[in-house]
Amino acid sequence: AAVSRAPKTGPTVLLNVANDGTLSAHLRSRRDVEKILEAGPVPVTVLRAAVVIGHGGISWEMTRQLAHRLPAMVTPRWVRTRTQPIALPDAVRYLTGVLEPTEARGRTYEIGGPDVLRYIDMLQRVAEIRGHRLPNLTVPLLTPRLSSAWLRFVTDVDSATARNLVDSMTTEVVVQDDAITRLVPGTPMGYDDAVRLALADRTRAAGRDRVKAAG
Repeated sequence: AAVSRAPKTGPTVLLNVANDGTLSAHLRSRRDVEKILEAGPVPVTVLRAAVVIGHGGISWEMTRQLAHRLPAMVTPRWVRTRTQPIALPDAVRYLTGVLEPTEARGRTYEIGGPDVLRYIDMLQRVAEIRGHRLPNLTVPLLTPRLSSAWLRFVTDVDSATARNLVDSMTTEVVVQDDAITRLVPGTPMGYDDAVRLALADRTRAAGRDRVKAAG
């Protein structure tokens, strides 16, 4: 989550990951944060997002590592859950875009990119962009506990975070109200372009790290 404050009398803004309906414990905790902030004296504008695609994000990094490291996948049913990823620059654009308008204060907005995808679609499209296929076999026997242990083994995500992510991925997170697009107009980046940008940002960051390490 990210919190930003507009100069002087502007609202506090929370970039939150949540969805209505049946929520996992992880998503319920995010909703609790909303309620705590809304109970305070400062008007709060809540932005609800699904997966943010950008270098450095945990959900994106897990996706990238799975698509990069595995020649094929045996996956649980949650990979067929639909979600609506958003590019990091678009999330930042919405986050800054609600700071000044008074009509945004005290409102909740759902933000997302133009593509509604299943998690397996996201993984396979990352693999295609990197130049290879990622065959998949979905099986019904992988419990959330086993899934999180598998993620911990294959990726750099720690066990607790992996379990929270898996629990959240069983909940469909798709934009139901696009009011934010009228308050902050603009064309959001598609998933494939967001992936290419995140990969390019990672390459640039690695280059800077090598230069620093060299002296």
